[in-house]
Amino acid sequence: MPIYKAPVEDMNFLLNDVFQIDRYNNLPGFSDASADVREAILDEAAKFSEQVLQPLNSVGDLEGCKRHDDARVTTPTGFKEAFKQLADGGWIGLSAPAEFGGQGLPTTLSQSVNEFMVSANMAFSMYPGLTQGAMAALLVHGTPEQKQTYVPNMVAGKWAGTMNLTEPHCGTDLGLMRTKAVKQADGSYKITGTKIFISGGEQDLTENIVHLVLARIEGAPAGIKGVSLFVVPKMTINPDGTLGAQNGVSCGSIEHKMGIHGNSTCVLNFDNAVGWLIGEENKGMTAMFVMMNEARLGVGVQGLAQSEVAYQNAVAYAKDRLQGRALTGPQAKDKPADPIIVHPDVRRTLMTIRAFNEAARALVVWTSLKSDVAHRSDDQKERQAADDHMGLMTPVIKGMLTDVGFANAASAQQMFGGHGYIVETGVEQFVRDARIAMIYEGANGIQALDLVGRKLPKDGGRAITAFFNEVSSFVKENGANEAMKPYVAPLGASVQHLQQATMWLMQNAMANPDNAGAASTDYLHLFGLVALAYMWARMAKVTQDKIASSSEQPYLKSKLVTGKFFMERMLPETATRLARIQAGAASMMELPAEAF
Repeated sequence: MPIYKAPVEDMNFLLNDVFQIDRYNNLPGFSDASADVREAILDEAAKFSEQVLQPLNSVGDLEGCKRHDDARVTTPTGFKEAFKQLADGGWIGLSAPAEFGGQGLPTTLSQSVNEFMVSANMAFSMYPGLTQGAMAALLVHGTPEQKQTYVPNMVAGKWAGTMNLTEPHCGTDLGLMRTKAVKQADGSYKITGTKIFISGGEQDLTENIVHLVLARIEGAPAGIKGVSLFVVPKMTINPDGTLGAQNGVSCGSIEHKMGIHGNSTCVLNFDNAVGWLIGEENKGMTAMFVMMNEARLGVGVQGLAQSEVAYQNAVAYAKDRLQGRALTGPQAKDKPADPIIVHPDVRRTLMTIRAFNEAARALVVWTSLKSDVAHRSDDQKERQAADDHMGLMTPVIKGMLTDVGFANAASAQQMFGGHGYIVETGVEQFVRDARIAMIYEGANGIQALDLVGRKLPKDGGRAITAFFNEVSSFVKENGANEAMKPYVAPLGASVQHLQQATMWLMQNAMANPDNAGAASTDYLHLFGLVALAYMWARMAKVTQDKIASSSEQPYLKSKLVTGKFFMERMLPETATRLARIQAGAASMMELPAEAF
């Protein structure tokens, strides 16, 4: 059976030592998240994830969700009870405003908790995750009445949330959508159409589901500029807040999927369902992007989380599985063979996954802190800089962390040999579950195009310039530190590769836009490698400063070795990515379509 232990020590190291979260106590909610409070929250989240959610992961995978003849959907055994524990524990509203029943704590803390829960049970975690995203959209763009009607019930876990974008004939190109909205005399709208791939679209965990639905108002402009966002509850709501009759929305079927079987991915049919406009007419994407950006960061965490749980199981197996002898001579002389963890190539695999996981976790925490600054600071300049960072890093975190997270899950599976292909070990589920994260909330190819085509040139390149300045300053400040050279010198070289790639795009993308498209995925991964290297350099600096006076020697020494491995064995890939980018689009685009 698979195992999982939440990385509480690593998370505390990042929050307390690397990013010094207490420095942000001037922001609302941070002073309430003191060190002892954070420690208690992370410990309880770890227990809930390890003891409640993780045992249900294989149950949800094997049972899946079931649609009944009356269009009801039931979730796997134990999910309903676990969701009640989640709601009663206040986990859904950890970062929600206190005025709506939340605890108002930093988003950084809730993202940390989310990693634990996703590692333990990705399919289950999607139900509260999407609810948090829907709340975010309502809090930014909803009317005061909409906020009071929906958000407290979602915070309490009585109601859940979904996002409804995709239709059978259109995925990323939402301008093609056909779902229509007809305005009524009372200001409401009648929504009619079909949405597919709706995670948590129907379930038995909550008494109501708050659907956020993109639709086109009759007479609206063509394309994406004519799309509006509506809130469409599953159950209608009476003036006194009690639930009324079933709205005109139902589950037509449940998708049969490669993974995340415990989440009910539905085809939803809207038949004159009553909905209410969120934000302005024809400005639906502006409002939905609040939820989508929340979701994209959450999906990036899913990539990290599946990589982490797959790594832990691979390590346990590598320590236990006896096969062959070490190249330098027998290590377990009392046994017929050595555990496979003695073999260099096994170590290469495990170290590669570990080095990614620890840097990716740091990148998520860093970016989550920027999110808190962007939403909570009263300093306009600080908010702008933090928002710039969020815009730049969101496609990198979503794209790279899920690409590499899936690859790492497959590498962890490889450690098991044939046993990794067998259901009972549980590792093949991590591979199947991780795969969707590369696809939904904007496929990774789209994330790469967004980074190159929109985020780099935005505001005259202000965000990427700030990133270069920060990393280059760190390199300069620490370049003379002999102990830091194994980390700073490779980081400096990789930053130069990224700067060269950026300059090449500036010089070649305008003349031939295919050059940007051909370079986009390599650029995203090049950028991601540099960001992870910067995280490792920062962690190494803090570790070296701390190691002289700390009793946590094994943990800290392991941190330095893992960071050095990243710099020596993983970061050199930036040179390869740069070469691919500079090759341009010519050979990629030369063949006519019929030649394929």
